[in-house]
Amino acid sequence: MADTTKPARKSSPVKNGYLILYNAVSATLWLAVLGRVVGANVTSGPLLVYPAVGEFCKWTQTLAGMEILHSLLGVVRAPFLTTFMQVFSRYAIVWGVTDLFPELARGRGAGDTYSSIAYSSMLGAWAITEVIRYSYFALTLTSGKPPAALHWLRYHTFFILYPVGISSEAYLIWRAVEPAKEFNPLYSTVLLGYVVLVYPPAAYIMYTHMMAQRRKVLRAAKGQEKKSS
Repeated sequence: MADTTKPARKSSPVKNGYLILYNAVSATLWLAVLGRVVGANVTSGPLLVYPAVGEFCKWTQTLAGMEILHSLLGVVRAPFLTTFMQVFSRYAIVWGVTDLFPELARGRGAGDTYSSIAYSSMLGAWAITEVIRYSYFALTLTSGKPPAALHWLRYHTFFILYPVGISSEAYLIWRAVEPAKEFNPLYSTVLLGYVVLVYPPAAYIMYTHMMAQRRKVLRAAKGQEKKSS
């Protein structure tokens, strides 16, 4: 997800405290999601991940809608478009796919073993990404500089996690096209158009944005090292 919780400028104590709390709570919630995903897979397999964490993850992700407001109101320094795209794409999954067609995540009915695996891999990628991101910002806001290991994870793990997450999302949307025909034929067409026409360019925009963020941060780090040497 985009850098949606970085302060726009020197924060007031109230705003800084709010952002620390928001990031800390979000990191804790996503850590709980990750724990449930891992626990369900270890004890019961991917078919039972949705019953274990589906509803909890839906509301945890819904909380991220605050980040659109943060960007819109200037609470954080984050591009509104990329923030909206990232949050909306996840809303589309948790509200528009798995909430309407839970059999996909359960691997039943219109779903299959692959769709339940895709659901698990998607939540795993989301959760790891968000635990790292929210922890990074909470510690940055608290101490001014996160641990070096967390900094490395923040700007390297997306190389693997983003493709895993986006491909899992796309597979679930693709599998939702058929059951959506019974729900609403127009909605089925919308899902098909979304996964075929919207997802590829949106994924490219988000991935290149994260690459640009990474280059910017690493370039600034190198500049600071040269000044200090």
